[in-house]
Amino acid sequence: MGRSRTMAVPYNCFQLPNVHPQCRYFSSSSGFSTRASPVYACLRTSDPSLHLEAKVGSVLDSVKWDDKGLAVAIAQNVDTGAVLMQGFVNREALSMTISSRNATFYSRSRSTLWTKGETSMNFINVCDIFLDCDRDSIIYLGKPDGPTCHTGAETCYYTSVDEVINGPQVDGNKLALTTLYLLESTISKRKEEISGKTDGKPSWTKRLLLDEKLLCSKIREEADELCRTLEENEDPSRAASEMADVLYHSMVLLSRKGVKFEDVLQVLRLRFAQSGIQEKSSRKS
Repeated sequence: MGRSRTMAVPYNCFQLPNVHPQCRYFSSSSGFSTRASPVYACLRTSDPSLHLEAKVGSVLDSVKWDDKGLAVAIAQNVDTGAVLMQGFVNREALSMTISSRNATFYSRSRSTLWTKGETSMNFINVCDIFLDCDRDSIIYLGKPDGPTCHTGAETCYYTSVDEVINGPQVDGNKLALTTLYLLESTISKRKEEISGKTDGKPSWTKRLLLDEKLLCSKIREEADELCRTLEENEDPSRAASEMADVLYHSMVLLSRKGVKFEDVLQVLRLRFAQSGIQEKSSRKS
């Protein structure tokens, strides 16, 4: 089921399906998740591919397909947690996703399989697959190559019901953002506003964006205050508050450098299978 390799494989071992490089070192307890480095499973059989097929078949059998043989599949960004899109899958689509690691769905209107990105090239590289407790819905946890929505939006979820009902009419769309990414979005807006005309006193975020020395001094100050919550045995709520300050000021610095927080999370994920000592040694080489 994986691509052939030149590396010699022991008689009673087989290589598990390949994983896209962007999902490298992503570990899971799932029965069909692998890492990008060669992984071999040794079995007491001369035909291990049949054993792997049986394990995949067992997973497919456990899904509670509806009367049309379909189940809901949701694609989620492995780093940001953003819900990218929803589609439907049948047995063949899920099987293809497990083997190819590209998010594959079933089109109800065209009655055919389709792989996200086959036209736009914005594939969703699946790192792991999760079934819910009732086994009737599925999550593709993966890394998108680009915007997921056909409109060009990062995700297909950008219409806030609360804003439609209660808020004023605004131009543009609002992505469904969790707290950290809503903060990042707000900082980005303040950065965009700097080039335009501003009335009155600039916000604190704009002041930090405009003053490199002020920004760096605040990061050092907040980091020291966070450390002192441990050294002086302060209340846990104080540590949470100081960490929030460190995060905020650090994210302003990332914005100045043009670095997305998603990039930081990806770096952390790629270190999951490395010890801290190994990771530090690799920086020196």
